[in-house]
Amino acid sequence: MISDDLDLQQLTVELKSKLGPGEPVGYLRGKSLMRDMLLHMRSNQFSELEAEELVDTLESRGFVRFLGDPAERSVADAPWDISPHA
Repeated sequence: MISDDLDLQQLTVELKSKLGPGEPVGYLRGKSLMRDMLLHMRSNQFSELEAEELVDTLESRGFVRFLGDPAERSVADAPWDISPHA
């Protein structure tokens, strides 16, 4: 379970700083990369499932946003926008 006192804005800043330039790309690959990065950054704090739920939470609250359409193959490899100021 994700703690209510988790600072999503700070976590987004950390996530953005750990990802390389132009990363992540692709809807599913991007979500997986962000999940894995959260696990790497905070392995003692999150399980794999919690990290995956956290990426979903960051997406639903606007901290990370996919710039393409995962349903359309032509734009499924678009980049993600990671903005700590959602």
